[in-house]
Amino acid sequence: MKKIDFKKELKHLYQPSAKEVVLVEVPAMDFLMIDGQGDPNTSRSYQEAVEALFSVAYAIKFKVKKTLAIDYGVLPLEGLWWADDMAKFSVDDKSAWKWTMMIMQPEFVGEALVRDTIVEVKAKKNPAALALLRCAPFNEGKCAQILHVGPFSAEGPTVAKVHAFIASVGKLSGKHHEIYLSDIRKADPAKWKTVIRQPLR
Repeated sequence: MKKIDFKKELKHLYQPSAKEVVLVEVPAMDFLMIDGQGDPNTSRSYQEAVEALFSVAYAIKFKVKKTLAIDYGVLPLEGLWWADDMAKFSVDDKSAWKWTMMIMQPEFVGEALVRDTIVEVKAKKNPAALALLRCAPFNEGKCAQILHVGPFSAEGPTVAKVHAFIASVGKLSGKHHEIYLSDIRKADPAKWKTVIRQPLR
């Protein structure tokens, strides 16, 4: 049985420093994805998206372990956040937010395996958002990122720090990206770890 720790192998992408903003080149990777909109704190569709993503991600992990003899940890939940009018992208009013929630998939997880797994998950659990799930490549390119430690409500200054860094070297591009490293159902909000990433040009 081959064991792979992607958080270690991709440490520069999934374990950045909390002290300073750094530049990273993010390669094209495949993700399970579901799109939606609305406040993630109150939106039922958001909860359903997260449930469907993890249901399929874990089913793929166990299928890979059984068929390819490779054991790996499921990668963390990630989110792209934006609004059609970015001037109205407000932390205080999240009802206009649009989002893509996603979980990265290793290279050895092919389209056929994903397709077969979705069929199996549908037969066993059939989570509400399963029909919305897709697997697609995402190529982010050059980004600035930092680790935020604390509740989501306190992210403002960390995001501002990233934006100020980008202003000194280029221009903002693409969508606000967060990677959720903590299990928020169990961890103390003061210790939540979130990667704040922003593409730039």
